[in-house]
Amino acid sequence: MDVFNSIERQQEILRRTQAEGKVTVKGLAKAFGVSEVTIRNDLSVLDRKKLLVRSRGGAMINSQLGRELSLKEKRHQHSALKQQLGRAAAALVQEGERIILDSGTTTQEVAVCLSDRKDLIVMTNGLNIASELAQSEHVEVMSTGGSLRKKSMSFYGTIAERSLQNYNFSKLILGVDGFDLKTGIGTHFEKEAILNRLMCQMAEEIVVVTDSSKFARRAFHVICAIENIHTLVTDDGIPQSYVDELTKLGIELHIIEREKP
Repeated sequence: MDVFNSIERQQEILRRTQAEGKVTVKGLAKAFGVSEVTIRNDLSVLDRKKLLVRSRGGAMINSQLGRELSLKEKRHQHSALKQQLGRAAAALVQEGERIILDSGTTTQEVAVCLSDRKDLIVMTNGLNIASELAQSEHVEVMSTGGSLRKKSMSFYGTIAERSLQNYNFSKLILGVDGFDLKTGIGTHFEKEAILNRLMCQMAEEIVVVTDSSKFARRAFHVICAIENIHTLVTDDGIPQSYVDELTKLGIELHIIEREKP
């Protein structure tokens, strides 16, 4: 029996294609308990959207998937899931903490959930996040400043880096573009990766929050190795091999169950 609606199934097909590089119609039909005709229709929809490439008997990853999406594009991807992840990551922050909140759409959902906290200081390089928290009466907002990258609405550069160096933070909540067991966590923009590395140095605990589509995806610019992470917040689409390896490394896992519509 198919427990997914068409949108959920297509998202899962896309995730599997990204993770495995290639999928087959027969294999997908068996995995989802639907007809091969249904799977072919799903693949046709994803192909038209240029999210994957149809091939004989299946589909393969679209090389263009490695490109960086704009903030507007990212905002529409997995929006309900990002809200769930935001709530889960925010639950790890206690009142009285001083944290760094990285730029991004998932971390913006974290900011939404932090707005009612008291005695909280948040340093961010995200203009959208600073704007979100500016509405809170009890959260003190600090911005790194620097050069504004409009595509991601994030600050970077020497000014942003210097602004971090005179403080100590209890936590860094970090979003990523890629999460690979061998190459580590990464992002598409070099200067953002440089700032993220510094954030990792200035925080006692590194909390990575990401949806499972980022696993087995290698971003070009590495932020840090997997073993440097303390906590991971993600969804139940995480591959079991990642769960096993991360547990072995002693990383604290918070895996949420994706809500069904």
